[in-house]
Amino acid sequence: MVLEQATHYEAVIGLEVHVELNTNTKMFCSCAIDFGGEPNTRTCPVCLGQPGSLPVVNGKAVEAAIRLGLALGCDITPVSQFHRKNYFYPDMPKNYQISQYDVPICLGGALTVTTGEGDHRVGITRVHMEEDTGKSLHVGTSGRIHGAEYSLVDYNRAGIPLLEIVSEPDIRTAAQAQAYLAELRAIVLALGISDARLEEGSMRCDANVSLRPVGHTVFGTRAEVKNMNSIRSLGRAIEYEIARQTDLLTHGHRVVQETRHWDEDAGRTSTLRTKETTEDYRYFPDPDLVPVAPDAGWIEKLRAALPELPAAKRRRLVDDVGVGREQAATLVAIGLDGVLEDAVGAGAAAGEAANWLTNEVVAWGNEQDLEPSAAPLTGARLAELLALVSDGTLSKKLARQVLTGVLAGEGSPREVTKARGLEQISDSDAIAAAVDAAIVADPAAAQKVRDGNDKAIGALVGAVMRETRGQANPGLVNQLLRERLLSS
Repeated sequence: MVLEQATHYEAVIGLEVHVELNTNTKMFCSCAIDFGGEPNTRTCPVCLGQPGSLPVVNGKAVEAAIRLGLALGCDITPVSQFHRKNYFYPDMPKNYQISQYDVPICLGGALTVTTGEGDHRVGITRVHMEEDTGKSLHVGTSGRIHGAEYSLVDYNRAGIPLLEIVSEPDIRTAAQAQAYLAELRAIVLALGISDARLEEGSMRCDANVSLRPVGHTVFGTRAEVKNMNSIRSLGRAIEYEIARQTDLLTHGHRVVQETRHWDEDAGRTSTLRTKETTEDYRYFPDPDLVPVAPDAGWIEKLRAALPELPAAKRRRLVDDVGVGREQAATLVAIGLDGVLEDAVGAGAAAGEAANWLTNEVVAWGNEQDLEPSAAPLTGARLAELLALVSDGTLSKKLARQVLTGVLAGEGSPREVTKARGLEQISDSDAIAAAVDAAIVADPAAAQKVRDGNDKAIGALVGAVMRETRGQANPGLVNQLLRERLLSS
């Protein structure tokens, strides 16, 4: 099938994001939440749905839901209710999931996201609490249920508390969807209610995608796309689905309402199952759980104790600290804004400190396969490193080596510089011999410089730097070479 992107359709996209909370115990029982270990060892009659067992609501999960709702500008429902969502699947031992239906804990709200096209407001329909399912393992070549030899189920995950954040269908492009998910993840991390690791499943995102002719208000038939485990894969999946539906409509076919599976390796979606409707789940109030009625005073205390949120951090970094908008966004996203502020407080220039954090420390994280925020670097040590560059003790190249030592736990920048013998040589007499040797070793380059070819001096500078193991002051090397070549 040739996928064609038409211009007379617009995409209508809504996201459903599940956030796994980092509470100590499960949503409705006292089973510990502890990842890893043997399958089916952290279960009890409640999370296994055994007759006679009674659920009890986890108060910390309710608190997390309210805090997220406040951060998103939602209204906190005075009295919310749990419902049973009825369906059969092996990973759901009760044959129903405890969720919230028409009276969720949070309603309304919005997120403003920024893309290359500018700011875009995405409404929040609701935030509700529910429990997670068990985890199915399909043994076979594909790892999917289709074609599997047999399936195993681990119920350790069953009953872990989840928050589901449902957006309004206000998203129009893959880039907006990616920005929305990234901003929501940043808020969750700022609140400290989850580690929000997409690749590990503690944050999961489903996308509802439909098309309609530009200018029309009636929604088209939507497909729900699952299995996107990164912000990048969310964008790729949405772009593919828009193209697939466009191709169907432009060739006179109809879009089927269904759930589709995103295959990251193949770069395409495929049918997973026919999409159920709300009526198929036969929601009804859970008779074993009382309604949730948070005290208004408690809600206000939670509101007052909210941390500074990502959007406010970015504004402050730009307005008060003097960092560019793009750098501010990156620093907040990677969790290094605090290090930057500490470095500036210790005397570092904001722009220079931001450059080192967003380039060198991010590169270190990529090499170590770690989040940049895991770097053992304080603002004071970053400021000390930049001061050594500023006073000529280190060149930028040598400073990168020193930073590597600092991140490896070898000590402060001054200690690493001394231990590794990396002080920059800024003594003309100490460099002179290497400069003279470079001129003798490469007479052709020397002559080009004398003839006015300014770029040719780079080869001679490089030779001196190699001879001095990168420790010569490059500016001084350049000066000495010019004095010798252009005055002779």
